[in-house]
Amino acid sequence: MSDTITYKYHSPSQLVKNADNDELFLAKFSELQKKEAPCFFWGHLADPYITARCLITLSNVVQSSFNLSPFEIAKLKDPIVTAGNETIRFEGFSHCAGVYARVDILPGGYEGEFPDNGTTNVDFNQPMISALSKIARSERVLLAVGKKEVSIEKGNEKIVERKVPLPEKWIKGLTTVQLYMSESEQQLRLTKMQALQLFQTIPTGKPKADYFLVMRGNKPTFSPIQSQNAICVGGVQRLKLIEPLLAFADELRIFPHTSMQATTWQLYFGRLRFSLSISRDTWRGFSGEGAGLESLIEDMPDNLIEAMDGYSYANQVFNPALLAVNEGLSFSKIDNLAGRLSAMGMLGYDLDDRQFYYRRLPFKLKRILSLNPRMKDAEKLLADNKVVIISKKDNRIEANVLGSGVQHLVLLEADKARCTCTWFSRHQGERGPCKHVLAVKKMLTYS
Repeated sequence: MSDTITYKYHSPSQLVKNADNDELFLAKFSELQKKEAPCFFWGHLADPYITARCLITLSNVVQSSFNLSPFEIAKLKDPIVTAGNETIRFEGFSHCAGVYARVDILPGGYEGEFPDNGTTNVDFNQPMISALSKIARSERVLLAVGKKEVSIEKGNEKIVERKVPLPEKWIKGLTTVQLYMSESEQQLRLTKMQALQLFQTIPTGKPKADYFLVMRGNKPTFSPIQSQNAICVGGVQRLKLIEPLLAFADELRIFPHTSMQATTWQLYFGRLRFSLSISRDTWRGFSGEGAGLESLIEDMPDNLIEAMDGYSYANQVFNPALLAVNEGLSFSKIDNLAGRLSAMGMLGYDLDDRQFYYRRLPFKLKRILSLNPRMKDAEKLLADNKVVIISKKDNRIEANVLGSGVQHLVLLEADKARCTCTWFSRHQGERGPCKHVLAVKKMLTYS
């Protein structure tokens, strides 16, 4: 490895003469400047057979739907591909956005190089799926991830998938699923045999009631009866999407969200990893959960967000605790930054590394609000002077918020919030705060 740094300046240094004095403007160089390389990764897969099976399963997730009409299905596309930090990641959602899948090709799972890091979004069509399904164990397969395309090449056959638009619904889903994953902890670790036994207990049909993952001795099973330390799994039939991979996996790890809003199931294949996250209920899409709304209450200067974007790009990870210590920032501000970067699709979360990773989605800062109608409605309530604080005492705050002909009472106490609106009554805060709570919190932030 060479110790030589190649310098490249965006513009030359200049000497500017004027009536009073001369000014010298020196061109600057930074190793952290973002590049515009057309290729992010190029190399051979170490285990193309298992990689192909994982990608086919991911494609099956993307093609599945549990609550959408055929018209809605037609509007959604295929995997997001990120190459960076010596890892290649393929991500996608089911059409209903209630199931999230990711394939991670880790260091040692390829022989190649990363000219740059970056992200693209492609559509896996039938020729790609057919090519993947025909890959044999002994074949040598070349994978290339570029700014505008992803391709695989084996023998004389080359399949290229071009870049397609990224659905805004996926941006919203990415926000929630990464924040949920960051609040999840590993609870169970199953061998291949235990995983196969567990999946045999998935009920047939589409059960409407919740099922729970419980351990009976050394044997895991799904049961409609809740017991101590049970993991709640809503819409358990969705797990059948990863059943074809069980026979190839070394182990299965289960990560429930702290309040059971989602569960993540990770299969391990040497230097490959397949993750499946499912929402609390079949009808709930990650795109509508509102998990990141709290982080959007306090406005953040664009230059600070851009600085954090540059930091994440340079390091390819975002470690909130370390960044807070190094930069002398409060943990609440760092959490808000993480939420904002997640809301823009710039951060994913790695459960094994316990930190956010960086992805470069083409998304503008000013579009965050437009993707969050509850926050937009909260802003309008404030602009129309419909929020009145009626009591502030110790850690208890009461406020009246005028809705559509109805006045709602909002109560904030310690870290809990309540509202008399229908949204809160229906969801009890499990799907993020209502617009009335958001409006009150935003008013308090700037009062």
